Amino acid sequence: MTHWSLVYESFDPKQESLREALCTLGNGCFATRGAAEEAPADEIHYPGTYLAGGYNRLDSSIAGRTVTNEDLVNFPNWLLLKFRPEDGDWFNLMAVDIISYRQELDLKNGILKRTVRFRDHDGRESTIASRRLVHMADPHVAAIEYSITPENWSGRAVVQSALDGSVVNAGVARYRELNSKHLETLGMHEFEPDAVCLLVQTNRSHIHVAEAARTQVYRGAELIEPERESFRDESVIGQELAFELEQGETVTVEKIVALYSSRGRAISEPSFEAKLAFQRCGRFRDLLASHERAWKFLWRKCDVVMKSDNSDQMVARLHIFHLLQSVSPNTVGLDTGVPARGLHGEAYRGHIFWDELFIFPFYTFRLPQITRSLLLYRYRRLNTARCLAAAEGYEGAMFPWQSGSNGREETQTVHLNPRSGTWGPDYSRYQRHVNTAIVYNTWQYFMLTGDKEFMVSYGTEMILEIARFWSSMTQYNRRTKRYEITKAMGPDEYHEKYPDSDTPGLRNNAYTNVMAVWVLERALELLDWLPRENLREMKEKLALHNDEVERWRDVTRKMTIPFHGRGIISQFEGYEKLQEFDWEVYRKKYGNIERLDRILKAEGDSADRYKVSKQADVLMLFYLLPPKELRRIFKQLGYEFDDNLVRRNIEYYMARTSHGSTLSKVVHASVLDRVDRTAAWEMFRAALASDVTDVQGGTTPEGIHLGAMAGTLDIVLRHYGGIDTTGETIAFYPRLPAALHGLHLRLRHRDRWYELDIDDQKFSLTVDADGSGPVAVNIEGEMHELTPGTTHEFPLIARAYESVG
Repeated sequence: MTHWSLVYESFDPKQESLREALCTLGNGCFATRGAAEEAPADEIHYPGTYLAGGYNRLDSSIAGRTVTNEDLVNFPNWLLLKFRPEDGDWFNLMAVDIISYRQELDLKNGILKRTVRFRDHDGRESTIASRRLVHMADPHVAAIEYSITPENWSGRAVVQSALDGSVVNAGVARYRELNSKHLETLGMHEFEPDAVCLLVQTNRSHIHVAEAARTQVYRGAELIEPERESFRDESVIGQELAFELEQGETVTVEKIVALYSSRGRAISEPSFEAKLAFQRCGRFRDLLASHERAWKFLWRKCDVVMKSDNSDQMVARLHIFHLLQSVSPNTVGLDTGVPARGLHGEAYRGHIFWDELFIFPFYTFRLPQITRSLLLYRYRRLNTARCLAAAEGYEGAMFPWQSGSNGREETQTVHLNPRSGTWGPDYSRYQRHVNTAIVYNTWQYFMLTGDKEFMVSYGTEMILEIARFWSSMTQYNRRTKRYEITKAMGPDEYHEKYPDSDTPGLRNNAYTNVMAVWVLERALELLDWLPRENLREMKEKLALHNDEVERWRDVTRKMTIPFHGRGIISQFEGYEKLQEFDWEVYRKKYGNIERLDRILKAEGDSADRYKVSKQADVLMLFYLLPPKELRRIFKQLGYEFDDNLVRRNIEYYMARTSHGSTLSKVVHASVLDRVDRTAAWEMFRAALASDVTDVQGGTTPEGIHLGAMAGTLDIVLRHYGGIDTTGETIAFYPRLPAALHGLHLRLRHRDRWYELDIDDQKFSLTVDADGSGPVAVNIEGEMHELTPGTTHEFPLIARAYESVG
C-alpha cells in the first residue's frame, strides 16, 4: 500500500463486497462498483452501475401494506468480460487455484488494476491482467483492457463480452423483500461487426439509458480479427470471440463502452449518441492518456499532503478520490444532488440528506462551481418545499429529510429493524434541521466566493423562505416569555419522541433552536444587503411584510435554549429526566453497540428512555459555529456562555454517545480539538478509517459514507491548516497535531488560490500569480499584504483554540 494506491494482495470472498464499494470508479455522471469483470451479481459480487439523478419509484406490497420507494437505479452491467480455454470452464476465482493475486486502485490516475495468476483443474496456468477506467474527461465513456497470458499451454481461447440489462436493485439485503425490478428493455442490436448496443428505460420515471460496447482483440500492436458469434437473451446482448493463444504470448482484449441517458445534455437520442461516441474514442491507451490528464488537473486543485507515520495519507486521498467520483466538474449543470452514500451502492436508496452539510465544504474551497450546481438542485425544488411546509401547516419552504428526483419527502412512514425483523414507525422526517443545512451551505458558498449574482437570483429566496418556515415553527410561550419549537428531532436520531408518548417530536432541541436563530439572522442580514430594487422585488414576490420581519427579529432575541445541571445545554427540554444508561453491561452483552437504538427496540425497549445519543447533537453547535459566534448568540438570547461551557458539554455528551453514525466521530474529532488534541487526533484517525475498515460491520459495502469522508478532510483544512473564512479577510492559524509532521494543500477564496505548506516549525503561504496588487490576509491575528506569485514564510505559533473563536 502506497500513498497513492489501495492494494489487496489476496482474494477474500468475505471482503469482496467491501472492496467493490471502495474500488468503485466514477466521473460525477455515472459510477460502477469495482466488481470483477467476469462476476455476475451473486452472494459474493455485486457489479452495480449508477447514474447521477437516475431515480425510479416502485410500489411494493409487504406485511399487508403498500410501500412506495424511490431508488437510485442499478443500470445495465457493462463490465461483463470473461475468458476460458476452448475446452475449459469460464474463469471463476472460486473454481481455480490462485497462484498470485493483486488488486490495486490507482488513486492518482483513476484506474482499477487486477492481476491474477491461476491454475485450472486441467493444470493450465494462466495470467489475467486487467485495467479499467470510467473516463473523467469524457463523462459518457468507460473502458477495460483485459490481457491474457497462457503460462504453460497453447490453444484456442474464447472471450465473452456482454451488456446485461436484466439487473435489479439487490445491493441492500434489508430491501430485498421490496419490488426491485426498475428496468425494461426497449431494444438491442449489433450495429458494427465488433459492437453491440442495449437500450433500456426505467419503468416509471421513463429515463432512457443506452449502452454501446465495442470489443477488439490485439496481439501486441496488431489488431486481429477473431471468430465472432453474437448472442442475446431477453435483456442481454453480447459476443463470443475465439482466437489462438501461444504459450508465453499475451493477447489483449479491449472493451470500450459508451453510456448515454435521456437526462444528458446536448444529445438527440441516447442510442444514437452511444454509437456515435466510438468515432472519438480510439484505443484504450488513447482514452487512458486523456483520462489521466483530467485526474492530474483535479489533483492539482484538491490534493492534501499529510506527513505522518502511517497510512493516513492514502486514506485521505481515497476520500478525495471518491468525492471527486461522486460529484465532479462533469456534474455541473446536471439537475442532481449529492447522495449521502455516493454513487457507490444502494444504501439510503441514493437519497440526499443533511450530509451535504459535511460534503459541500470540500467543493466550496476547491471547486465552487460544483457547490453552486448542487445548491441549484435545492433551488429548483423550492416550490415543492413550499408545498411540504403548507401541508404540515407551516409557512415558507420546508425541504424534506430525504430527497430524490423531484424534492418530495421520500422518507418512509415505517422502517424495518434488521436486527429484530419487525416494522415500526419512522419519525425521522421530523429532522427539520436539514433546512438549516441548506442555509448554512448557501451562506458558506457566498462567504467563500462572493457570488452576488447567485445570492440575488437564487440564494436569498431560499434563505428567506426557510427563515419564514423556522419562524412559523416557533410558538410564543407567554409563561416563559420565550419562543419555542416543538415536534422536531435533532441530529441524534435516537430520540424520536418522549418516553411512552405516541406523539413524535421533541420540545426545544437545542441545536435546532440555536441554528434557527442563526438562519433568521442570516435572512435579516440579506434583507439589509440586497440592492434596493432587488429587495423591493423580493418582498413583493414573497409577500414579505415588515411585521413578519420584526417577528423574525424578536425570535432572534427570545428563543429558548434548555439547560440542566451545572451549565449543560440540554439536548432537548426534559432530557435531564431520562435515565442514565448502563454502557458497560451492553458492551459486554453485544460488543459493538453503535446501533443501540436497534438493539433496544429488539429487546422491546427504546432509546427514547435513556440519555444516549447515536451521534453529536448539542455538539453540532460547536462544530458549525466558532465560540465567539455562539457566545454572541447566547448573550443576545440572555444566556450565559462562560469559558468552560464548551469543555463541560463535550465531556458530558462524549460519555453518552454510541457513535452509531460515521458522522459522529467527525464532529467529535473536530470539537475535541479545542480541548484535548491527543484525543482529537485519535478520534480523527478513527473517523478517517470508517469506510476503509467498514467500522460499522457491513454498511460500507452498501455504499461509502460521503459525509464522513468529506468531514475528515474539512478537519484537516479548518483545524490543522487553521483556515478561518468567517470574516471578510481569509485568516490562517495553522497548528499541527503532534503526530502530523507536515501538511500541504491548496484552497480557493474569493477567486484567489492559496497554497499552504506547514512543517513542525514554520509555514509558508503563496497566493497564485493571477490578478494584480497585494492580497490582504490575516496571519495569526495580524494583517499582512502578500504579493501574488511570491512565497511568504511565517513561524508556527503555539496557541489556544479560543483565539480563533
